[in-house]
Amino acid sequence: MKSNKKKVLISIVAILLLVGIFFSTFSTLIVSVTRAENLYTSAVGGCVIEGSTGRVLFEKNKDKKLAMASTTKIMTAITAIENCVDLDEKFEVSPKAVGIKGTSLYLRKGDIYSTRDLLYALMLISGNDASVAIAEHIAGSTSEFVTLMNEKAKEIGAVNSHFANTHGLDEDGHYTTAYDLAVITAYALNNDTFREIVSTQSTKIINSKDGQEEARYLRNKNKLLFKLDGCIGVKTGFTNDAGRCLVSAIERNGMRLICVVLNCGPMFEESTTLLNSCASMYSLVDVTSLYNYDKKVKVLDGRKKESEIGTKESFIYPLSEHEKNILKFEYNLPKTLQAPLKKGEEVGEIKVFLNNDLLFSEKVYTIEDIKPKTIMQRLKEFAGNW
Repeated sequence: MKSNKKKVLISIVAILLLVGIFFSTFSTLIVSVTRAENLYTSAVGGCVIEGSTGRVLFEKNKDKKLAMASTTKIMTAITAIENCVDLDEKFEVSPKAVGIKGTSLYLRKGDIYSTRDLLYALMLISGNDASVAIAEHIAGSTSEFVTLMNEKAKEIGAVNSHFANTHGLDEDGHYTTAYDLAVITAYALNNDTFREIVSTQSTKIINSKDGQEEARYLRNKNKLLFKLDGCIGVKTGFTNDAGRCLVSAIERNGMRLICVVLNCGPMFEESTTLLNSCASMYSLVDVTSLYNYDKKVKVLDGRKKESEIGTKESFIYPLSEHEKNILKFEYNLPKTLQAPLKKGEEVGEIKVFLNNDLLFSEKVYTIEDIKPKTIMQRLKEFAGNW
């Protein structure tokens, strides 16, 4: 009898242990899946930023220097647009642009295109030969054009990048970071021409060789343009060294989100997840609309007893709902002011903190003139106090 009870007890303990292991494993799985759905990428380097503010919403090795394949052409395109006098002027492509390896428009000797048409070929079908033709036309040589690319990169804050060519084929000294590439893209998307080109799903370009017009039809290689809500571009890429690379962007709920994944097998799927997650987690908030302070201050010796005070700026920033609720406001404001007061006089400061980090600060000003009391006011007060 005791033996049977002992067996039953051992069985119960074993079952409880198994149940515990199961729930422990299940709990870990839930956490893992949740993270994968929200903020995860298998990319070697990844980054999501909000373009108008530059805030990093997600990052994985964002400052790691990596090869970037044809996402290089984002820098090529914006450099060309800013340095070309007339995008619609036709020119004969340089012989140096013929026969460039890799993805190609298959330019031939004597082909005549406009820079604008070649930019479409560059960004939609990733024509390596188009990148060389553009560079030769605008700067006289690819080396001079690459110098312009590097100068522009440093100018806009991509300080951990260096370009050695215009197309992104593997080469020593040709690298960027996920963060730098996001910064470059945010800058480029502020240009109307660039934005129009990279958001185009398909188009036709014209070769005017030998006085005859030859139409070429291009379809964008960026699959997200066809299936992701609000997608506005931007560029795919692949080389053996770089792996699969994608820069994508969406406009949703007033935000412009830019996602970069470098060396990422499922680049379309994971970029979609990252962008959708960030779009649902964050929204643009006017932080100044959350201020809560008394906008009237007592004035000593003034013709008015109170003065209105206020701020001049707005501060729009992407925040999650949780972050919005934990913002801390520090009000350094006067309890009284002394007349005379002039409109626009600095009288205080407001600081906003997120996770104990200073997020934003601005000055507080008087918003009206207040003169000292008149002699009559002083006499009346004196008589009243007497």
